[in-house]
Amino acid sequence: MLAFGNPNCNNIGFTSSSCHSLLRELQQIWTDIGESESDKDRMLLELERECREVYRRKVEEAANAKARLHQSVAAKEAELATLMAALGELNVNSPIQSEKKSASLKEQLGLIMPLVDDLRAKKDERVKQFGDIKAQIEKITGEISGCCNIVNSLSSLNLEEHDLSMRKLSECQSHLLALQKEKSVRIQRVLDSVNEVHTLCGVLGLDFSNTVSTVHPSLHETNPGQYTNISDSTLEGLDQAILRLKTERKVRYQKLKDVVGSLFELWNLMDTMREERSKLSRIISVLDISESEVVEPGALSLEVIQQVSAEVERLNKLKASRMKELVMKRRAELEDLCYKTHIQPDQSTAADKSSAMIDSGLVDPCELLANIEAQINNVKDEALSRKEIMDRIERWLSACDEENWLEDYNRDHTRYSGGRGAHINLKRAERARITVTKIPGMVDGLINKTLAWEDEKQKLFLYDGVRLVSILEDYKVSRHQKEEEKKRARDQKKLQDMLLAEKESIYGSRPSPRRSSSFRKTNGYHANGNGSVTPSPRRNSVGCATPELSTPRSYSGRQNTYFKEMRRLSTAPLNFVAIAKEDTMSFSSIGGSEPESPPQG
Repeated sequence: MLAFGNPNCNNIGFTSSSCHSLLRELQQIWTDIGESESDKDRMLLELERECREVYRRKVEEAANAKARLHQSVAAKEAELATLMAALGELNVNSPIQSEKKSASLKEQLGLIMPLVDDLRAKKDERVKQFGDIKAQIEKITGEISGCCNIVNSLSSLNLEEHDLSMRKLSECQSHLLALQKEKSVRIQRVLDSVNEVHTLCGVLGLDFSNTVSTVHPSLHETNPGQYTNISDSTLEGLDQAILRLKTERKVRYQKLKDVVGSLFELWNLMDTMREERSKLSRIISVLDISESEVVEPGALSLEVIQQVSAEVERLNKLKASRMKELVMKRRAELEDLCYKTHIQPDQSTAADKSSAMIDSGLVDPCELLANIEAQINNVKDEALSRKEIMDRIERWLSACDEENWLEDYNRDHTRYSGGRGAHINLKRAERARITVTKIPGMVDGLINKTLAWEDEKQKLFLYDGVRLVSILEDYKVSRHQKEEEKKRARDQKKLQDMLLAEKESIYGSRPSPRRSSSFRKTNGYHANGNGSVTPSPRRNSVGCATPELSTPRSYSGRQNTYFKEMRRLSTAPLNFVAIAKEDTMSFSSIGGSEPESPPQG
């Protein structure tokens, strides 16, 4: 009782004066009532017991409140630690750790709550950022994979709520940027592929919408809500479509090339007019570029190929009705080519034989035409291999012409006259004499070249059906005979001059009749307008004293009369005049081919 009423008790909520005044008032009331001391003690004990119960209840309540505060603080600290770990806020220091000893629980709770609320707000913002990024990642990933059902990003994010740090956010952003870049690349690939498909479909005349729709409907979908599919399957489908179209383009290009090749053969064979050819010039111009460069719409469509094929079929039908005419025409071309190259044409396809075989039906005109075409190609190839020798032959024949001109010129007594143009003939004669001295070397070189050609080709070199080496050997023999005859003529002239001189010494000299007019009439020369002397055509003199030189032209004249009106085949003979023994003066005026000295004026 004394402890209860002791004013020194440390009871919170009661002041000492209040307790003592109340106790004194209670004791006074008991005294007034007349309570005994024992009753007073008993009632004071009860009062003390009741006070202890009240204290105990308050202590328990306070302890429970303290425990709850401890739990709240611990929970907030745990939440704070979780938020810091999730957000990666490692640099945030809890204020409780620094003020734990001095701060009460309520103060600790008051200090930690704002920090937790701030981190909660950061977490919510971070979760939103992750959600947006994840949503974009899921969307792009779905577009790339071809699965367009976008999963709720928040539900997929719950599995990773423990890591909302900036590092993780940066990783997600980097992943998103990589996906966006890949998406951009894929979109460009799709657009390029679609454009290429569009170009190829245009070239081939195919339906573009049907072609790309088989790959994916979105590639030609006009619905603005439809996105462009960029999945691996779409890209692979586009690549396969492009490969198929390119293969088809290559096949059609080759087919058009083959058909146009046949068309050109028929045009050339049938001499089709330029106006008729121009109708297909636009189609044919496609072949001037490579197959990969063809971009003109419809250039390789089936309609174009069918149009050219129809023209080829029409010309083939027309060719069948004109085959005989074509065979005769190509045979004439073969003969003309053989004439120009001095090669004997194959007589198995001669015009009369070909006509008879076609009329009798013994041979297919197409096969005969192909045979003639092969002969033309063979003649062209052989003419190419003979070109160098033929050029040498032309130079040799030109030299022979100069030699013949020089001989006729030397027999003309008026060559030194002072007429106009005489100096031109003098210069030509000097050049001709130089050329004539080269003829033996030309012949020998031509023989060696021809023999080398024959050894290489393992066949004879024929010139208008005669072996060229034989012609050249005969020419050498005839030239030697000519030289011998000229030598005999000079010796005989010297003898006649000696006899004439002897007669003059015995009987005296007498004037000799002039025979210039008869000479000019005989040797075939006439003066042209400028005073120069030009040889006129001469015939072979029967029984002439000097043999004719054998050249390819003279052989051609004897061997092949078919071309005699078109070629220069005959060589002008020397036409030495037989010397009449009784007319020595006439012989002395015309004998020899040596150039005379100019007359003394």
